[in-house]
Amino acid sequence: MLAPPNCVAGQVLRLNRPTLGSAFFLQCITDAIAAITDAIPDALTHVDVLVEDVPDVSTLWSSHMPLAAAIEADKDHIDQIVIYRRPIELRAGDRTQLRRLVFIALVEQVSSTTGISVADLDPSNIRGD
Repeated sequence: MLAPPNCVAGQVLRLNRPTLGSAFFLQCITDAIAAITDAIPDALTHVDVLVEDVPDVSTLWSSHMPLAAAIEADKDHIDQIVIYRRPIELRAGDRTQLRRLVFIALVEQVSSTTGISVADLDPSNIRGD
């Protein structure tokens, strides 16, 4: 990954943060989906969960890079939740934090999409509230 040119270095800088692995990330998604469906079996019935490496740069975001996004259903698609792998990996210091951030991002988006409360989706309080 590259950082844009900046006033300190005056050049593009390579960020040396290794990824934690796409296979492990997908396992975190699978585990989060399983935990949500254990809590509420029908929570994801009409929702597709997708993984993308990074958000679409043509979309205007607020001042921060999103970890996930919810896309409302239209005539051709059911509701979709997109989890962005690289922004989550960059915020996670280790695999335990990665697993937790994936779960938090997914629970919040499922709640936003379905109207099911976060507490109902996470009865074991994996989020740590």
